[in-house]
Amino acid sequence: METIKKAPLLTKTLIILLFSMIMANIGGQMYGPLLPLYVQDLGANVTQIGIFFTVSMIAPLFFQIMGGWISDSIGRVQAMAIGSLSGLAGYVIFTIAPNWGWLLLAMVGLSMAMSFVGPSFNAFVAEESAEESRGKVFGIVQGIFLVVGVIGGPLGGFLADNYGFRLMFGVGAFLYGIATAIRVGMARRIRLQQTTPVEKPTFAGLKVSLKAIIALLTAGGVVTWIFLSDGVGDVTFSMVGNLFPLYLNNIAGISMTQLGTLSAIASIATMIFIALGGALSDKYGERVGIVLGNLLIGAAIFIMLNAVTFVVFIAAWVLLGIGQALVGPAYNSLISKAVPEKLRGTAFGFFSSSLGLISLPSPYIGTLLWETFGPKVPFYVPLVAMMLMLPVIWVKFRLPKADKPPGPDALEAGTVPAASD
Repeated sequence: METIKKAPLLTKTLIILLFSMIMANIGGQMYGPLLPLYVQDLGANVTQIGIFFTVSMIAPLFFQIMGGWISDSIGRVQAMAIGSLSGLAGYVIFTIAPNWGWLLLAMVGLSMAMSFVGPSFNAFVAEESAEESRGKVFGIVQGIFLVVGVIGGPLGGFLADNYGFRLMFGVGAFLYGIATAIRVGMARRIRLQQTTPVEKPTFAGLKVSLKAIIALLTAGGVVTWIFLSDGVGDVTFSMVGNLFPLYLNNIAGISMTQLGTLSAIASIATMIFIALGGALSDKYGERVGIVLGNLLIGAAIFIMLNAVTFVVFIAAWVLLGIGQALVGPAYNSLISKAVPEKLRGTAFGFFSSSLGLISLPSPYIGTLLWETFGPKVPFYVPLVAMMLMLPVIWVKFRLPKADKPPGPDALEAGTVPAASD
C-alpha cells in the first residue's frame, strides 16, 4: 500500500523568508529596548522623549493600511522587498544622526518597513498553513523567530555599553542589509516566474478593500471586538512602551547590558512555551490563550513595578515571555480566520496599530503622568485597562467553526458579512 507523504508544516519559501525576518529583527531587538536611551543620549529630556515618540507615531498612520493593501494587491514578498529598502535607509540614518531630531526621519523609514513587512509576513504564514493547524504553524514560526530576542537584546546592550550606540546601529544596518538582499532577490525571482500579469494597485481597489474592512469592523462580530480591544491596548500601552527602558535604567538602576539580558530571558521563555500556545489555540480556541496570556503579562508588569532585586526582575520577564507565547499565535490565528484571504494583508496592517490617530498623544501623556505623579503611575494605566478588557475578550472572542470567510463575490461588491460571535 502506497504511503502518502505528509506535507511539511513550514514550506521552503516560508523558511527563507523567516531567515530574512530573523536577520532584520536582530537589529530591531538590539536597539528596541535602548532607543529611548539613545534619544536621551543625543540631548533629549524626558518630555522631549515623549514628544519624539508621539511624533514618530504619525508615520505609521500613513503606512499601516497602505502596506497591507499593497501586499494584498501585488504580493506578499514584493511588498516585503519594498518595505525593506525603506527600513535599510532608516538604519543608515540612525547610525549617522547628529542629534535626536534626525532620528524622526529614521523612524519614518522604519515605520514604512514595519507597515509593509509585518502584515505581509503574517498573511504569508496564514496562506502557507492549513486552517486546522494554523495556530501551531504561527507558534512554530514565532518560536523560531524569537531567536532574535535571545541574540539581539544582549548583543545590543553589550555593544551600546562598550562601544556606543552608533556601532550598535551599524551592526544592525549590516544585518538588515542581508535581509533586504534576500527579500529583493526573492521578489525578483517570483516576478520572473509569474505567468499571469499582476493587477496594478488602484485607488478603486483600495476603496473596495477599505469598504470591506469597515463592513467587518462595524458589523458587531468578532472583528469588531478585536478592533475595540486592540484599540484599548494600543492607546494605553503607547503611554508606557517607551518608558520601560527609562524606568528600568534611570529609576531601577538596571544597566543596558542587563536590559538586553532581560529581553533575552523573555524571548527564551516565549520560545519554550510558544508551541504550547499554538496548540492551545488550535484545541481550545483562541480566546483561551489570549486571556491566560494577558493575565500573565499583567502580573509581569505588576511585579516589575514592585521589584527591588534583579532576580525578581528576571521572574517578571519570564512571566512576560510566557504570556506573549500564549497571546501571539492565538491572536494571529484569530485574525486570519475572521477575515477573508483577500483582505488578510490589509487586516494585519490595520490591527498592527489600530486606532493610531486616537493613540497619537499617548506617549506624551505617559511622560506627563511620569513627571506629575511619579514614574510608576503611567504603568498602572494599561495594567488596569487590560484587566477590565479580559471579560469582554472571553465573551466576544469566539469564532464558531461553522463560520466561513465570504467569497470573492462579496468582496467585489464591497460588502462583507461579519463573522458571528
